[in-house]
Amino acid sequence: MQKVNYGRLFDQKAEELRKSGEKPSLLLHACCAPCSSHTLTVLYELFHITLYFYNPNIAPEEEYNYRCSELKRLVKEMGMDIPIIEENYDPAPFLSLAKGLEDLPERGLRCQKCIALRLEKAGLKAKELGCDFFTTTLTISPHKDCTFINEKGCELAETIGIQYLFSDFKKHEGYKHSIELSKKYGLYRQNYCGCVFSKVQAERKDTYGQGTKDQCNAVS
Repeated sequence: MQKVNYGRLFDQKAEELRKSGEKPSLLLHACCAPCSSHTLTVLYELFHITLYFYNPNIAPEEEYNYRCSELKRLVKEMGMDIPIIEENYDPAPFLSLAKGLEDLPERGLRCQKCIALRLEKAGLKAKELGCDFFTTTLTISPHKDCTFINEKGCELAETIGIQYLFSDFKKHEGYKHSIELSKKYGLYRQNYCGCVFSKVQAERKDTYGQGTKDQCNAVS
């Protein structure tokens, strides 16, 4: 089975919108400010964007609030007129789906269930708001399974009844650009994925000298 090039699908949609002059509405699920930085520069000219911060995996609550505040600061400093919807902190849904999967690595079943939950919430919020499309910043991360994200988004689109915007935002050096923008705006770049389990794994790697100082685009 031939692998789908989701970056190319996005490029085709972008070109289609530029030619038509249309600017549809988009609900963009945002995992953090660094991942949103490049993504927003790509999408802002094409869509009327609403950012949606729903990440029940992030722990502790102080971390959740700080990542959200950095997202708000980024949008303000980039001079973009974009509303941000922030869900109240509630880790219960994530902790429930993670039971029995606590020791799995990133990109495993726990991570997939977490992404599916957030995509579903984003799709439902998009439908509630009457948006034309929904998508997520998560495909900018080289640590995430882009194919899974897009396939799940497509599946949910059919169930919910709203279009999913295919993407691979790390293409065209998107990941590199996100790092550059993070430096430009002095963004907080977290050293673990987001959930308590990824934090423990990151600390173990650091203990044995295998960790990296910057894993912010691995937010799950």
